[in-house]
Amino acid sequence: MRTRSRKQSAARGPAFLRLYRGRTTLAYHKRLRIFLHTTHDMRGIGFTRQLFCGNIFSMTYKEEFIKFMSDSGVLTFGDFTLKSGRKAPYFINTGNYKTGAHLARLGGFYAECIKENNIDADVLFGPAYKGVPLAVSAAVALASKYEQDLFYCFDRKEAKDHGEGGMFVGKQLCDGDRVIIIEDVMTSGKALREVLPKLNGAADVKVVAMVITVDRMEKALDSELSAVQAAYKEFGIPVYSIVTINDIIKAIEDGVIEGKEHLEAMKNYRSQYGVNY
Repeated sequence: MRTRSRKQSAARGPAFLRLYRGRTTLAYHKRLRIFLHTTHDMRGIGFTRQLFCGNIFSMTYKEEFIKFMSDSGVLTFGDFTLKSGRKAPYFINTGNYKTGAHLARLGGFYAECIKENNIDADVLFGPAYKGVPLAVSAAVALASKYEQDLFYCFDRKEAKDHGEGGMFVGKQLCDGDRVIIIEDVMTSGKALREVLPKLNGAADVKVVAMVITVDRMEKALDSELSAVQAAYKEFGIPVYSIVTINDIIKAIEDGVIEGKEHLEAMKNYRSQYGVNY
C-alpha cells in the first residue's frame, strides 16, 4: 500500500483544497459535504460559509481586523448618540477588548499597520490609561512577529515622588528618540494635545506618528477637517489607522461581516458628516 510522507501531504495544501481541487466524482463530493458539515459543527456556519466561498484564504489583514472587531463586540450597529451629540448608525466600543487573546490579536494588527506604513521608531508610547495595554501589546507583536524590538513607555497621571520617581514608566525618554503614539480611536485630538507637552517636556523627542484602530473620517464639531487631518495640520504628526470607516462599509458590502441592512444609514451619515482623503 502506497503511503505519503508528512512533507508530501503538506505540499499538497490545506485539507479543504486537497479534498476539492480537481475532483468531480460522487465519492469526493460526498467527502466534501462531510468536511463542511464537520467544520460547521466545530466553528459555526459563518466559518463554513467563508470556507466554501474561499474568503478565508484571501482576507486582507484589514478585513480580518474588521471581523475581529465585530466578533469581539467592539463594532456594533444600531442607533447611538455620540459624545458630540450626533446620532450615528454604528459604534466602536474598544472597552470590549478585555481578554488576553483579544490583546494578543490587537497588538498584531497594530504591528502590521506600523510595518505596512514603514514607520521607523525607537519607542511606542501609550497614553494612560487606555493606551497602556495597547502600546505593550504592539511592542510584543513587533518583537515576536517581525523581530523588531522597540522600547515602550507610558505616562502616569501624576508624577511619582518616591522610588524611581518621574512621570513615565518603561523607557525613560532621551533626546532624539523617535516615538509612535499608540491609541484606540481619535475623536477630537484632545489626547494628543495633552500628551505632547509631557513628551516634549521629558526630552527632545520626535513624534513620528500616531497609530489608531479606526479612522471615522468625520468632521470635527468646529471644523471641516477630521481629527486626523487636524492633527497633521496643527502638529505635523501623521495619523495612521488600521482601518477606516470606508473599509468597514466595503467589508459589509463584500460579506466579510453582516450588517447590510445598516449600509444606507451609514452612507447617509457619511454624506452628512464625512470627509474624504
